[in-house]
Amino acid sequence: MSAPRPKVSRHESEIGWWETVSRAAAPRLRQHVLGYCGYEEETVGFTRRRELPSGEVVLIIGFGPKLETTYPHRAPDRVAHHRSFVAGLHDTHCFVESPGTQAGIQLNLTPLGAHLVLGVPMHELTNGVVELDHLLGADGELLVEQLHDAPGWKERFELLDGALVRRLDAARPASPDVAWARRRLVQSGGRLPVGELCDGLGCSRKHLLRRFNEQIGVAPKTYARVLRFQRAVHMLGHRDGASWIDARERGAGRGMSWGEIALECGYFDQAHMNRDFRQFAGATPSELAATLLPDGGGLAA
Repeated sequence: MSAPRPKVSRHESEIGWWETVSRAAAPRLRQHVLGYCGYEEETVGFTRRRELPSGEVVLIIGFGPKLETTYPHRAPDRVAHHRSFVAGLHDTHCFVESPGTQAGIQLNLTPLGAHLVLGVPMHELTNGVVELDHLLGADGELLVEQLHDAPGWKERFELLDGALVRRLDAARPASPDVAWARRRLVQSGGRLPVGELCDGLGCSRKHLLRRFNEQIGVAPKTYARVLRFQRAVHMLGHRDGASWIDARERGAGRGMSWGEIALECGYFDQAHMNRDFRQFAGATPSELAATLLPDGGGLAA
């Protein structure tokens, strides 16, 4: 497998320092694995980030202290602590807090890729975080240990390529109808009506809903809304792999108003977009853009 070239991003200021090393997965994996990002950081100006819903499943392999996760809209008093974990698809945001230092690797997977790699119904992971060893058992523990002990990011990414190829080769193929429907939704940015998907497949809404719950984790309509929201977020502050680029370089920087961005992303109007932002992000677009951290830092909470 040819090794893609990694991209390194660094930041150092009064709020702390961090370094990310991102790399595409090996060519054989790219249908399901959207990329790797190794990271190390120490922050003093903040310790908590806002994580937003997206059309991807996130797998974190932690090398440092456990992270604290809370869901302000669902269970504000419930706090979970995890080091290496999988976050399924979400329809609301969460807060992730570190003690100020952390290190590890983030893998971004398509929902179908996660279904194949993990071998579980994806609705069991929806709106939740599950420890990696609960899903992969001894294999997960061994992988975390090997990645921690590897001499550098190059070797860690190669280990991940090998481990994921083995798991995908051993998995049952994804259902062609779900793969087709998901691909059409992604290509349309979440604009395609569910009825049109059903017509294209010659199936009922009930059938597609059942398949999506099993292999994606949410209903087709919810997945479409999340994809539309994700595109709007990209236009406010574009996320390239694991790096956030200042909003001035994207949609707002092209002189587009919030209303124009809403229409570009398939919303009826700005009010429609604002409602989705409040549900999915707990903030308006302008409030969210104001929390953007520099140099791939994510969103402060």
